[in-house]
Amino acid sequence: MTNNKLRVGVIFGGKSGEHEVSLVSAQNVMDAMDKSKYEIAPIGITKAGLWLSGERVMKQLAGETTMPPQLTARAVESARSLVSFLDDSVAAKSSSLGALDVIFPVLHGPMGEDGTAQGLFELADLPYVGCGVTASAAAMDKALAKDIFKANGLPVLPHLSILRKDWQRQADTIIAKIEAELSYPVFVKPANMGSSVGINKADNAAELRLALDEAAQFDRRLIVEQGIAAREIEVSVLGNDDPIASAPGEVIPSREFYSYAAKYIDDSSDLLIPAPLTPAQSEAFREMAARAFQALDGAGLARVDFLMDKESGQIYLNEINTMPGFTAISMYPKLWEASGISYADLIDRLIELALERHTDKQQTTSFFDVSNAA
Repeated sequence: MTNNKLRVGVIFGGKSGEHEVSLVSAQNVMDAMDKSKYEIAPIGITKAGLWLSGERVMKQLAGETTMPPQLTARAVESARSLVSFLDDSVAAKSSSLGALDVIFPVLHGPMGEDGTAQGLFELADLPYVGCGVTASAAAMDKALAKDIFKANGLPVLPHLSILRKDWQRQADTIIAKIEAELSYPVFVKPANMGSSVGINKADNAAELRLALDEAAQFDRRLIVEQGIAAREIEVSVLGNDDPIASAPGEVIPSREFYSYAAKYIDDSSDLLIPAPLTPAQSEAFREMAARAFQALDGAGLARVDFLMDKESGQIYLNEINTMPGFTAISMYPKLWEASGISYADLIDRLIELALERHTDKQQTTSFFDVSNAA
């Protein structure tokens, strides 16, 4: 800690299709952080996987200034710090980025939100905001998450999981299987991706082929899910072992569904906060969101997305985002604002939860005395 301030390493960018969204989210987070409480250490990851630090890193990743020669944070060392290398030589002289009190990883998608970065923080014994390795990995893998939700009695839509290699080798067989088990329209998604990257709706076999081809660019596992006429409801979750859920919000997409363009480009999708629901419906969404969070052993935060059949009112759990967007139009902070927690207070609470979880972990021993074994 420096001058009684918490030193927070804010990490953003990354080798992901959601790189640009991460930059916007991170800038919003850093702008909202109380500078009287926190010393911010910006850490950016380029699309090539290079780690950069310093005051200009956001502009460097956005391409507004030239990249410096430094390659940073390729390893970890003791005293809760990441290592800075002065060049890319293995034998390079290194210097520490300085001790960090907590990490705020504003990383979206693969190689950041999927447990990979969280594993690095665990190895470095660094407190960090958000879900742990297991919950992050499971939530990012939509196929695995759906299996976990089903096992916990949470309703999900009918779907099929497909391997990219099977699609590439036997496309006609895959199409026939999908058409036998599901009906058009269907939604095609990469299993491991967020921000609606690579997601398409297919109303016929020709569109289905194109959608599978696109999804296969982003992951080796693909999901084809039954499409329904649905309302899109989202709930923000905050906490560790005893999470709380926000009031639900409803997304009215500017396009046919809440695609990447509808989320981040059009800026014309409507967010109804709170969602126009009955008190009983609102409570059902909030209760189910907390259950889903706990089913994955979530920590810190998540946004839980639902589909509600427009005709029957049946609720289906769609997915969980363990590091939801923090842009100016993102639902996660907006839902908490509507529920009485301001953006700045939300940042404070997330950091407190990270430190609380890390303290709790210290009660767990990693040493086993074999001499006492029976």
